Amino acid sequence: MTLILAIETSCDETACAVVRDGREILSSIVSSQINVHTLYGGVVPEVASRIHVENISAVIHEAVRRSGVTMDDIDAIAYTQGPGLIGSLHVGVQAAKTLAWEFHKPLVPINHMTGHIYANRFVDTLEFPLLALVISGGHSQLVWMKNDWDFKVIGTTWDDAIGEAYDKVSRVLGTGYPGGPVIDKMAKLGHPHYALPTPHVQGKYDFSFSGLKTAVSQLIQREEKKGNPIIKEDVAYAFQEAALGSMVEKTLNAVADLHPKTVVLAGGVAANSRLRELMKEKMTKFPEVKLIIPGIKYCTDNAAMIGAAGYVAYQHHLFGDFTASADPSLEMPGEGE
Repeated sequence: MTLILAIETSCDETACAVVRDGREILSSIVSSQINVHTLYGGVVPEVASRIHVENISAVIHEAVRRSGVTMDDIDAIAYTQGPGLIGSLHVGVQAAKTLAWEFHKPLVPINHMTGHIYANRFVDTLEFPLLALVISGGHSQLVWMKNDWDFKVIGTTWDDAIGEAYDKVSRVLGTGYPGGPVIDKMAKLGHPHYALPTPHVQGKYDFSFSGLKTAVSQLIQREEKKGNPIIKEDVAYAFQEAALGSMVEKTLNAVADLHPKTVVLAGGVAANSRLRELMKEKMTKFPEVKLIIPGIKYCTDNAAMIGAAGYVAYQHHLFGDFTASADPSLEMPGEGE
């Protein structure tokens, strides 16, 4: 049995969890700052890091208390090294180092995006080779995993991540932050009224969303010049169908070409209800491939996912030391090699 205490502070959630053998969550505490940052229309890095400082000790204490174990039982401290906001990351890194020094535990630095992938271990067994669609506020990637802890990014965005596109479209519509849940909810009430172009990009597995955001702005301008009322729900519907349709198509291309045993969704945008519907529907073309979709609470940032990834890294003896610092641009293991 291996117990990992995990810390996640990459953006605007202060989180700590205790995970047994990478699959069983003994405790998971998440303190969200969303209500604060909504006031500003987006995450303010300086505010986020200050709130992390205020919350980190209490969150760790509560996670350990609820787990039913003590620090003496913990085998290692996993923490998010990057990518993310440098100030926010630094708080988690320092907390992890402090615990490791005080209780003589090894450190396991984790890439945040690998955590999103391994969150799927809480749902089902991961069988390899595996294809992961990793989508969040700042990342849109197709990741090929021939084996466990073997990452190769085969597709990425040429401009905006899809989460950023959702936020920008919501801003254009004046419907608030964060854009993902708002647009998803509005799109359910919308109808196929407006036409938007399908995003195109040269790479077979690559994505592009900035042009789609621009097309939404131009659509609204044209309708206003004509004196037509803007039906926001219909705009949301058109945007979401175009954005997700393109992303699902690229994913299916990769499935057809690479023949994975498992396909997983990962990241905050994996909580999108329409994306989940589309993937379930389209993956019926590949009945031999297992599709895993994480629970909603494990799509958004949390420490349990860092514990799941931390367990695998621990098994591979991928330890860090006290000289390691936060890396806001940390690449996924294997990138650039």
